[in-house]
Amino acid sequence: MKGFARKYLDFFREGENVWSVFLSILTLSVSIVTNYYAGIYATEKASNVVTDVILSNTQVRDIDGLFIYGTLLFWIFVTYLCMAEPKRISFVLRSIALFILIRSVFINLTHIGPFPDQIYIDSKIVNKFVFGGDLFFSGHTGLPFLLALIFWKNIYLRIFFILSSIVFGVIVLLAHLHYSIDVLSAFFITYSIYRIAEIVFAKEKKMFDS
Repeated sequence: MKGFARKYLDFFREGENVWSVFLSILTLSVSIVTNYYAGIYATEKASNVVTDVILSNTQVRDIDGLFIYGTLLFWIFVTYLCMAEPKRISFVLRSIALFILIRSVFINLTHIGPFPDQIYIDSKIVNKFVFGGDLFFSGHTGLPFLLALIFWKNIYLRIFFILSSIVFGVIVLLAHLHYSIDVLSAFFITYSIYRIAEIVFAKEKKMFDS
């Protein structure tokens, strides 16, 4: 415990680190608020449903428990990873914020309606982040893959996050919460977001790798 406290004292002794973490938290907060209103707008403007090669040929599965509690446990683990090493906080938070901001733009470009038999998510907290019309691209698939790229040098975390991305992708498809293109495209778009984050947040990336 003393070693953990010492780690934080040493890290925050430098004012620049305090400012970096504060800006990272602020940026993430702004991105979440932006995502909230973008999701509401996209859902209000949602138009017709389209056919899908996977959803049209599979029976919907009521797996909201996996969706809700799997997501909760996943983010608890990510929080632990960041808190365990304060030098990770800034780059992880800013990369996630960039992901959310870019996705907020994407979900408002095309207003496809949600698949008609998608499951109902009975959670007030989750429904603050998932609206029904915020489809393209899948955040539940993309964010774990983003973290796989961030922690790529750690083979165990890399494998865990890649598997998490695949599992969440399967879950949202089985629950008919996303179209197949939302899930598949998430991997390609997320890779581009990560490369942008490496450039834009180069100082934070250097701190993360140190």
